[in-house]
Amino acid sequence: MDFVWIGIISMIIMLGLVAIGIPIGFAMIGMSLLGLFVIQGVSPGAAMLYMNAWNKGTDFVMVCIPLFIFMGQMVYHSGIATDLFDCIERWLSRLPGGLAITAVFACAAFGAVTGLSVVALTTMGVIILPEMKKLKYDPVLSTSCLASAGTLAILIPPSLCMVVYGIMTDTSIGRLFIGGIIPGVIMSILFGIMIYIRCRLNPNLGPVGPRFPWRERFSSLYKVLPVLAIFLLVVGGIYNGFFTPTEASGIGASGVILTSLIMGRFKWDKFKLALKETGWISAMVYATLVGGFLYGRFLAVTEITTRVADYIVLLHLDKYMLVVILTILYIILGGIMDGWAMLVLSVPFVFPIVVKAGLDPVWFGIFITIMTELGLITPPIGLNVYVIQKLEGTATSKDIFKGIVPFGVLMLVTVALTLAFPDLVLWLSRK
Repeated sequence: MDFVWIGIISMIIMLGLVAIGIPIGFAMIGMSLLGLFVIQGVSPGAAMLYMNAWNKGTDFVMVCIPLFIFMGQMVYHSGIATDLFDCIERWLSRLPGGLAITAVFACAAFGAVTGLSVVALTTMGVIILPEMKKLKYDPVLSTSCLASAGTLAILIPPSLCMVVYGIMTDTSIGRLFIGGIIPGVIMSILFGIMIYIRCRLNPNLGPVGPRFPWRERFSSLYKVLPVLAIFLLVVGGIYNGFFTPTEASGIGASGVILTSLIMGRFKWDKFKLALKETGWISAMVYATLVGGFLYGRFLAVTEITTRVADYIVLLHLDKYMLVVILTILYIILGGIMDGWAMLVLSVPFVFPIVVKAGLDPVWFGIFITIMTELGLITPPIGLNVYVIQKLEGTATSKDIFKGIVPFGVLMLVTVALTLAFPDLVLWLSRK
């Protein structure tokens, strides 16, 4: 049997395993080993698994994954996330749809200290949804807004998605972090403008909130100083070359602990809970990374990636048409698998094609991060939709998916802007 057919059959079986609930990391490891056993034999296949697991487990860059996760967990458990919401609410609540706009920028701000969408979504959902219900916000607007805004956490640095992509493609994680800043700000502003216009035209969707005196608005600004300081320390340090992303993660995690101590919010039970949750998430990411690398090696052995890349090059597609095709591909993948599965499964296959087409690896990293965001709200998988539905309790998943359409369109608008003006991604990262 042609090796290519072995690779194709393995992909079909692996997608089936993912569909029935097998974690993507274990599905990739299992199918990679089985395929390598068939092609190369048991000993070479086992050796490749060992080398991949050892190389990734001992890679210094891997240290930043649990530390960035820990940063987000500590910010959540220390109550700093609530401070973020309180401050932004005082400035934006009097706008039409003010609480929904607050949700967008609060999720973006929370993304500055965590790289996980679900963590940002659940944290802000618990805080903001009760306030929206008090003001009688339209349930579809409130849930679709939060589900979409939660995705900003993986575009605003530090981003776990960018870390994984950087490790898998040997792309500078620091440049990826810096490259995500402007697109993240643009997407946040587009979300906010769209909500404002809709609620201005139909005030029943999102009534204005309470008015806060100017003194209270300015006094609330100090509440965001800890998050701002940590963000500037981490991203600013990377940008100016003071330390690497791995060193920045350690400094950021230490900064969060020090901040919680200074604010009198450090509690041992919360600290231990943050460590436990960090351990679980980090183990999942590690297994997924090992599976992704092993599957990438397996695909290389079957020559699938080489043949497809050569075929696409022969088509003489320009970069715009290639991005359109990849966008359609990722929209389809986002509907049949979760974001992690889509990212780790596609990168070994797509990245060689992107490199041959001449697209910048940093630009493509931001592109795939946005498409991963879109996958988190794409039916029928749309993890963020089911998380927010469970938190809100009244809106149906069907209604939320409908309400998400304008936000998804704006994500694609952001992709189009970065494609038309690549410096939106690359300008800061070149400095």
